Amino acid sequence: MSDFDYDLFVIGGGSGGVRAARVAAGEADAKVAIAEESRYGGTCVIRGCVPKKLMVFASTYSDMVDDARAYGWDLNDGDFHWPKFQQKLSAELERLEGVYQRLLDGSGVERFDQRAKLADAHTVELADGTKKTAKHILIATGGTPVRPDLENADLGMVSDDIFDMKDLPGSILIIGGGYIACEFAGVFNGLGVEVTQYYRGAQILRGFDDEARGLIAEEMRTKGVDLHCGTDILEMSKDGDGIRVKATNGTEKVFDKVLFATGRRPNSRDMGLEDLGIEQGRNGEILVDEYSQTKVPSVYAIGDVTDRVNLTPVAIREGMAFVETVFKGNPTSPDHDLIPTAIFTQPEMGTIGLSEEAARDQEPIEVYVSSFKPMQQSFAGRSDRVLMKLIVSQETRKVLGCHIVAPQAGEMIQLAGIAVKMGATKEDFDRTVAVHPTMAEEIVTMRVPTRKS
Repeated sequence: MSDFDYDLFVIGGGSGGVRAARVAAGEADAKVAIAEESRYGGTCVIRGCVPKKLMVFASTYSDMVDDARAYGWDLNDGDFHWPKFQQKLSAELERLEGVYQRLLDGSGVERFDQRAKLADAHTVELADGTKKTAKHILIATGGTPVRPDLENADLGMVSDDIFDMKDLPGSILIIGGGYIACEFAGVFNGLGVEVTQYYRGAQILRGFDDEARGLIAEEMRTKGVDLHCGTDILEMSKDGDGIRVKATNGTEKVFDKVLFATGRRPNSRDMGLEDLGIEQGRNGEILVDEYSQTKVPSVYAIGDVTDRVNLTPVAIREGMAFVETVFKGNPTSPDHDLIPTAIFTQPEMGTIGLSEEAARDQEPIEVYVSSFKPMQQSFAGRSDRVLMKLIVSQETRKVLGCHIVAPQAGEMIQLAGIAVKMGATKEDFDRTVAVHPTMAEEIVTMRVPTRKS
């Protein structure tokens, strides 16, 4: 008989926590419980990737009628109805949440639909005061968007609030230059909202390849986003039904909505971590070793609450590695190297490996670049441009980075990512026959370096 109520207690019902709970119970025959204070599915399913991607899909239809007419179709313009879309979106999220709950139930995981925190190294205290013991505790509580320290900041929204809007605004100001800010700028612009975006930095999408993010910024402006870099918000106040904003560039304007996309923080507050001596970083992230273990041996943490690589598939991989380590006797460290990533801006971006700037700081490189108008959009009379880019080591010939700015870039980078992860060389790419006519064929047809450094 075990001295504990459970072999594993998971705090947090997002993708990482649910996967770890299911696999530990189903494959390792562990007795598992999970606590979730909000909705199962976490940020990705309920407040992030899934609803955002559905909004991206919805926003891209605004160009399709014009494109279809250019291809000979006789179509009339229509209007977008936010309430109709939101109703279907809510139903889809409820369906997905139900899938997560049924998967847990089917694996024999006991669910507690309430907040939980740590009482000691082996005890979890639920919101109703009940205490449960476990041999191992896994924290997978994710992260949450933050508002800036600014007077009247409560007048603005954060990303979580978007999916609950009753009506689509006529105008919106988006504060921030990261992927969330830029994705929603494209979404609202595509849905017919007048979009202004302020970012205090010199260029949006800091940390990504300079050439790629430069093209995205250029295309966003071409599509109608009023993007201002080097600009921040000074003041905001209520003005009738709108919000008056004064900016550092000297402008003052009233917007229907203001969206803060200025960062996220780990959900680690008021969880009893300090009392147990579990170390946290400056942003509240739980510090763990290569096996996701905290300084308290019985407590582990995965996903956004550790602020390592904040991506849903990474949290799932970390959860699987945790189960391998703790319940299957196979110490496994999650692999955070060469992770393909998509940014669902408009145009979309797919990326893996080093940017040109990071690579040239590391070693001598060759850079192969092709930028052109894609056939489908060019025929329709649009001026959209795409970018295909490879960063190659001069010494080893390995492809160190691949960056794609194009429609469906996320789909392309998933497949290109396999080659880069395997250590493919530029000559391996060259030996691959092109699929013609496609945009992606440029990845294997670029023979002469654009530049060396």
